[in-house]
Amino acid sequence: MNSLKGNPAEMLITIVGAESVSTDPSILKEYSGLKTLEETRTPRCVVWPRNVEQVKEVVEFANKKSVPLVPVSSGGPRIRGDTIPQSENSVILDLSRMNKILRVDRANKVAMAEAGVTYADFVKELAKHNLRPLLPLLPKSSKSVVAGCLDREPITIPRYHWDSSDPLLCTEVVFGGGDIFRTGSAAGPGSLEEQWASGQAQKNPLGPSQFDPFRLIQGSQGSIGIVTWASIKCEEAPSVQKTFLAQSKKIESFLDFVYALMKRKLCDDLFILNGMSLSCALKKTRKEIDALHKTTPPWNLVLSFSGHGEMAKDELEYRIGDANDIAAETNVRLQENSGNVSAKDVSAIVGVPSEEPYWKMRFSGGCQEIFALTTLDTAPELWSAFEAASKKNRYPSEQVGVYIQPTNQGTNTHFECDIFYDPANKADVELAKRLCLEGSGALLKSGAFFSRPYGHFTKSVFERCSAVTVSAMRRVKKIFDPNGIMNPGRLCFKEAQ
Repeated sequence: MNSLKGNPAEMLITIVGAESVSTDPSILKEYSGLKTLEETRTPRCVVWPRNVEQVKEVVEFANKKSVPLVPVSSGGPRIRGDTIPQSENSVILDLSRMNKILRVDRANKVAMAEAGVTYADFVKELAKHNLRPLLPLLPKSSKSVVAGCLDREPITIPRYHWDSSDPLLCTEVVFGGGDIFRTGSAAGPGSLEEQWASGQAQKNPLGPSQFDPFRLIQGSQGSIGIVTWASIKCEEAPSVQKTFLAQSKKIESFLDFVYALMKRKLCDDLFILNGMSLSCALKKTRKEIDALHKTTPPWNLVLSFSGHGEMAKDELEYRIGDANDIAAETNVRLQENSGNVSAKDVSAIVGVPSEEPYWKMRFSGGCQEIFALTTLDTAPELWSAFEAASKKNRYPSEQVGVYIQPTNQGTNTHFECDIFYDPANKADVELAKRLCLEGSGALLKSGAFFSRPYGHFTKSVFERCSAVTVSAMRRVKKIFDPNGIMNPGRLCFKEAQ
């Protein structure tokens, strides 16, 4: 793209007002990628629109002036690098001030939130309606709920995860060409208010017609369009809930039990953390994490059971009873207390946002995530491959965090390795970069599927894609973002010139 002539901030002020544009270096620095392994780059300015009309005008301005736009909606730390500008001419379009929860429909178990609504506010508001959101594991409290859904963050309750898009439902999006579009049943006919008056709840994400554009938007890292609000699937809050822990020296010890449990849809939350990740989730300082890690078994299965309504206790009892029967058959022991970890401790990390500091930043101050899709039975093989890469690079494998999350009713699994490093230590950063590349390469060779590639290993992922796939993705982007202004350089798309 050509260098922008004139001052974009002055031009943007005419759209959103002086209070919603900034060129303050201290503010721009927050968007430069300081907490990632990526090359930092400072944007030209940041703009905070207040409504969809302003978003549309900013997008039209960017098209007219060939300005790269980088959509952002979450607070820091931003650790994946997908919002780092690829050009110094870039403008950050920050949706964090569009932070209204537009509607909560208790009967249909759906909520509509603007892009700037955080997990902390979302959880609090839904609780007033006896609903709970379907959360990822300990999301940042400042993370945008809509961004989490668009990123396809895995939720911790597999039995409510029916489609890879869940819990995202309908969206309002401003495509890169400047068109405002609504997906699913929100497309109409009629305005949202008219739809609500007729009893509609924007719960069907499919369409309009035979076209499901939300599947193009999800996972696109802001390179197709800007979602201003979304309707999001929720569930009834449990009347009673109980959390258990099972521990083992090997991942394989849990496999038969987990498969049987998911088949019967007995539990709510269900995920596996290694000792390092569990310690980071439960403690707040490196000293506390180290102390707990020394006494925690290598692998920890966390699961919760719930009951609802008038027979809540009976429901809870039969769910736990059946789970214990399966546990006995598969040689798994469910515990409420184990060593220095109690059920009360574990329940504090279930269905809530992370307290500050963010749990992945507590050990060293920085974290590089590497995650892919697989099946649960191949998780041990993937860990062996990554562990070998860790040892080869002389990174202590016992300090790698591992998170294994069954998804889609257990038909596939999110497998994640977290590399903890000190962003202020150059040697630490270089080691993390090497392990990121070699570790992700080892997972690729072992059959892991990177459906959401970020940062350093994106290039490796797309090098393995067929030319037909890459060509199709670029053609789709050209349709919805004809001038290539939306977060250029992400995925397999070209960088700003």
